[in-house]
Amino acid sequence: MNTPPVFRSLVGQVEATATLVAAAAAAAAIVRGEALGVADPSSPGAAPSASGMTHAWLFTGPPGSGRSVAARAFAAALQCPDGGCDTCAQCHTTLAGTHADVRSVVPEGLSISVDEMRALVRRAAGAPAGGRWQVVLIEDADRLTERASNALLKAIEEPSPRTVFLLCTPSTHPDDISVTIRSRCRVVTLRTPSAEAIAAMLEGEGHPARTAQWAAAAAQGHIGRARWLARDPQARQRREAVLAVPRRLTSIAACFDAARALVEATDAESKATVSDVDKREREELELALGAGGTGKGAAAVGRGAAGALKELEKRQKTRATRATRDALDRALIDLAAFYRDVLLRSVGAAVPPIHGDAADDVAAAAGRWAPESTLRRLEAVLECRTAIDANVKPQIAVEAMMVALWRP
Repeated sequence: MNTPPVFRSLVGQVEATATLVAAAAAAAAIVRGEALGVADPSSPGAAPSASGMTHAWLFTGPPGSGRSVAARAFAAALQCPDGGCDTCAQCHTTLAGTHADVRSVVPEGLSISVDEMRALVRRAAGAPAGGRWQVVLIEDADRLTERASNALLKAIEEPSPRTVFLLCTPSTHPDDISVTIRSRCRVVTLRTPSAEAIAAMLEGEGHPARTAQWAAAAAQGHIGRARWLARDPQARQRREAVLAVPRRLTSIAACFDAARALVEATDAESKATVSDVDKREREELELALGAGGTGKGAAAVGRGAAGALKELEKRQKTRATRATRDALDRALIDLAAFYRDVLLRSVGAAVPPIHGDAADDVAAAAGRWAPESTLRRLEAVLECRTAIDANVKPQIAVEAMMVALWRP
């Protein structure tokens, strides 16, 4: 198969890439057919064929597998006259998020509201300005509220002729996407890319082979995290601090100290992630509202701007909460992988470790703990993730986890 360049950003996704390339070709045939006045049975709204085009797609796969990367590459291929050349203006603007006919929803907070979804659906109902496809790309569609999901369902059930919906979720489970929406989408399943595939990608981006192999293993199949670890020394330091947690738990007081340090570190990491965006958004809004004006009516404009600024601060606070939870979850995944390595070492399993650079600590822990004790600690970390996902205050959830990890 001759893979269009725009799909080469997908790492270790041979089957998914083949499906999308075939669908993009079918979509191009629809455009050509309509230009010639020829009807095509595989047009959006019709039942999807094995290689045809349809109006709604669901990209699923574990975090870091490249769901949104695949969806955006497919969107570029739909807009590109050559099926994804990666050099034309259609490809560049789609990948950059500035294409007039590609509308994206990237949730900044904990959920996607019904108002946001209704506005998007209204804008996507018209004909594409460029004459090809009107694309709606929803990253993290599992964060749709129930009302937002219903608004989206109505649009998917009654699609405009040239509108395509691309949804990204971790799975097809009802907790991630409604059964009704799922039944109206063609599913593209992405798999966790192998460490070898990720390492090859990092080497291709210029990282030394040793760094690439280490980052690929430590990232546990998460492409974005692998890039982050390979290029950011602070990210590597934060990971090392997380892996040092088990040996720091020497008393009940140490448990609370470790919990506080972990929560504060992830909070600082999340603030660093969103601070520049927050500052830029506030400056742009103040400029749009006439900040610094001295002419007639400037005082009235200032009073009217208070509401808009308050709404912006509310959105930014929600985004900061999401960023903090994501940073903490990454730390908990690293910690869970440590106990996983200890358990495998204890039972003598011939499976490569995730944290190969922590081999001494893993061996020492395996010598101290029975496999059952290690498994209990691993479960404590996973229970902490579940509690935080259920909106338990992170500080409380992490403190409870640390005490469970400390107990014999």
